[in-house]
Amino acid sequence: MKTFTATTPEGTVSYVDAKRWLWAGALLYPLFPFTGIGLHALTGNEWWFLLPFVLSYGAVPLLDWLIGEDQSNPPEAVVPQLEEDRYYRYLTWATVPIHFATLIGCAWWAATQDISALGVVALAVTAGLASGLGINTGHELGHKKSQIERMLARVVLAVPAYGHFAVEHNRGHHRYVATADDPASSRMGESIYRFALREIPGGVVRAWQSERERLTRKGKSVWSTENEILQSYAITAVLQVSLLVVFGWVMVPFLLLHNFFAWWQLTSANYVEHYGLKRERLDNGRYERCQPYHSWNSNHVFSNLLLFHLERHSDHHAHPTRRYQSLRNFAHLPSLPNGYYGMFGLAFFPSLFFRVMDRRLLSLKHIDGDLSKVNIDPAHEARIMARYGDRDEARAVAA
Repeated sequence: MKTFTATTPEGTVSYVDAKRWLWAGALLYPLFPFTGIGLHALTGNEWWFLLPFVLSYGAVPLLDWLIGEDQSNPPEAVVPQLEEDRYYRYLTWATVPIHFATLIGCAWWAATQDISALGVVALAVTAGLASGLGINTGHELGHKKSQIERMLARVVLAVPAYGHFAVEHNRGHHRYVATADDPASSRMGESIYRFALREIPGGVVRAWQSERERLTRKGKSVWSTENEILQSYAITAVLQVSLLVVFGWVMVPFLLLHNFFAWWQLTSANYVEHYGLKRERLDNGRYERCQPYHSWNSNHVFSNLLLFHLERHSDHHAHPTRRYQSLRNFAHLPSLPNGYYGMFGLAFFPSLFFRVMDRRLLSLKHIDGDLSKVNIDPAHEARIMARYGDRDEARAVAA
């Protein structure tokens, strides 16, 4: 194991990342659809196509619960060395071609094997699940300052046809997160299904507005080759049109389903990451600076290893350029009861999700039952106020 050492006024500090080699699991996870394909080849049973879906929404939450959380942090004195260690960034770079390989492999199997329409649907859903991880890779790469990583973000986002994400996320979501102005921040009482209808088109519109403004300031047309959204969409067009030409019309429903379920992974993440949390508007009209308590955090070990520490979201929003291996846990953060996949599954059932999360939301130290400090869905405000409007009763419910 590699040891990072730094000298401080208090003495020498040493740190060993116990998860150093385990981070490579994030490279294997996008390849999971090939396990279903392999088992289908051996048995002829098309149900095996759904194995990665079952593992993600069943086994991963179970392992998160069994293994538990890691609340340790790397010492700040060694963080500069940790962030300069290229091993960690090479892992994110290496996932980029893996996402292309997985989509092409799934498309090839769907088009060349004698499988039913439901089998094609199952394989498309599984491929979309894997490509949703590509958005996560694009998220990590897109926040970095190096040109190669920002370029790789646009490349990998082309796989699920979500090339606008890096623009929208960096310039829109991070600016307006946990406010009523952010389509990517969910509100108390808002189901994931209602949220998706607001978040998916809202992100596209805001990304194009932002890129148009950037290019206009440079005296360029929005249709310029410098448009970062179009650069990614061009790769998408080449990739997905090529699959259609090579494998035929079966690719039309296959790719539509694949793209949608990849997008759904991001929507699910956005839904749980800021549910009900609210930044206050200051007297000057601006919002208060984003703090760690404006994001829901999770330290669950297993899913964080698969997602490049995405679930340490509180530190990420407070310090967006910090690399995944350096993200920290803080005391008294809004904390999810399970990792992301467990929360995604819970969100499918809104009443259960609200029962779990509304109590956690109201019990947060900085909210303490005060609904004025909560981002509430206007459509459900009357119901929420009737139930939790009395602060003492809200505290009692949250206890």
